[in-house]
Amino acid sequence: MATHLLIQGRVQGVGYRASFASVAAQLGLAGWVRNRLDGSVEACVHGSTGQIEAIVTWARKGPPASRVDEVLVSDSEELSPSDGKFAIHPTR
Repeated sequence: MATHLLIQGRVQGVGYRASFASVAAQLGLAGWVRNRLDGSVEACVHGSTGQIEAIVTWARKGPPASRVDEVLVSDSEELSPSDGKFAIHPTR
């Protein structure tokens, strides 16, 4: 199962990407996270329904220095990374 997340608010410059990647890896998710030029953070996660629900719940709160205004969640057709790992991608 693949899910796309778009996180809006004060989510850049506060450790959001690194925290998201750490939590995703702890949950056993594969995929990626990156900053976007518009100030939001985008992620694609691959895992079970329970794993994805857990990261979405975390994403709505984020790390202590962040302020999450909105998390848009949608299904994704993206294939899971062949190495099964979670990565931080460059800003796009």
